Amino acid sequence: MQVNALEIRDLCKKFDRPAVDHLNLTVRAGEFYALLGPNGAGKTTSLRMVAGLLRPDAGSISVFGRDVLANPVEAKKTIAWVPDEPMIYDRLTPMEYLEFVAGLWGVQPAAAEKRATELLEWLKLAPHAHERCEGFSKGMRQKVALAGALVHDPELIILDEPLTGLDAASARLVKDVLLQRVTQGATVIMTTHILEVAERMAQRIGVISQGRLVAEGTLGELRKLAGKGEGTLEEVFLDIVSGPEGEARELDAA
Repeated sequence: MQVNALEIRDLCKKFDRPAVDHLNLTVRAGEFYALLGPNGAGKTTSLRMVAGLLRPDAGSISVFGRDVLANPVEAKKTIAWVPDEPMIYDRLTPMEYLEFVAGLWGVQPAAAEKRATELLEWLKLAPHAHERCEGFSKGMRQKVALAGALVHDPELIILDEPLTGLDAASARLVKDVLLQRVTQGATVIMTTHILEVAERMAQRIGVISQGRLVAEGTLGELRKLAGKGEGTLEEVFLDIVSGPEGEARELDAA
């Protein structure tokens, strides 16, 4: 029996108000899953807890059967986290940065150099491999951050708005890299406000509102839930998250 890539059960996190409210979510191994929701819905907070960057107040998180809270180091070895703002070291070159990150994950130097070279070529960064990152554009920095996330060959790739600020060519390249990783067996979870991207790329889509999962399924299943026939994902999404008074309403998946 195949183990799910991610299982979240009754996950809670409160700041001045509940940000994540008894969230339950399952992502299957080997799928491209898009997590959508309005601003402040709890998407980023949820994924930061999965990545081990925030401690939940309650609930459980399992990544490929590993308890993220009980065994954070083991779980993190299988995870890549790519935030919307790339976090890289400006004084390093892309090659130096990738070799540094690979070393943190315990990748042997020879394997690290090989993977770094492949990733830089794949992301069309090879001509800039030995230039310092401090002068790079947002798109180039995002590609370096993505390469750093992939250098240890993670099973689960989590991306929070990875296409924000990218030009069309860079966005297309990143999307192609992600889809290829899925065909190679990796699992991708991505948040995005660009609903056309989710519509084209995701095999399943989850909609979160007010910290809870309010709908989930393929685009066809979500259309059925929302009664939208052949509607676009944008039309379906707006119907799901807006009730008669503009408040999120939960749909009965049955």
